Amino acid sequence: MKITVVAVGKIKEKYFREAIEEYARRLSRFCRLELIEVADEKTPEGAGAAREEQIREKEEMRILQKLPPGSYVTALAIDGRTMDSVELSGWMERQNVEGISHMTFVIGGSLGLSAGVLKRADFRLSFSRMTFPHQLMRVILLEQIYRSYMIRSGAPYHK
Repeated sequence: MKITVVAVGKIKEKYFREAIEEYARRLSRFCRLELIEVADEKTPEGAGAAREEQIREKEEMRILQKLPPGSYVTALAIDGRTMDSVELSGWMERQNVEGISHMTFVIGGSLGLSAGVLKRADFRLSFSRMTFPHQLMRVILLEQIYRSYMIRSGAPYHK
């Protein structure tokens, strides 16, 4: 299985970079992982709804250009389907059994994902109704993907 993560913005904090590197190292046993960053747009102070939509649309163009052809695209979205870790593991395994060999997860910037990216997605996944910093979301996503593989292998990590 190949897993690609397309995320808006750069990771600035060293501790987030180190956590991402650690989970990427752990995941190398189970899958080929590709991490793609696309530039974020700066949101001016007091930007209105129309300006925020323009920003999301600019980020949308960058995201759509980076989506690997033929991959199954999952958008991380607050209105997506929620699952616990065991359900996520089973869902990922089913995708693989059904012939999906390349999954792409998309993480938006501080304003979230545009309607165009959400429409392009094959699936919407929500980790919570809460809002998380998009840098932290990368760590959470990679940890849950790693946990999914550990669950499938029967390792004690999950407990």
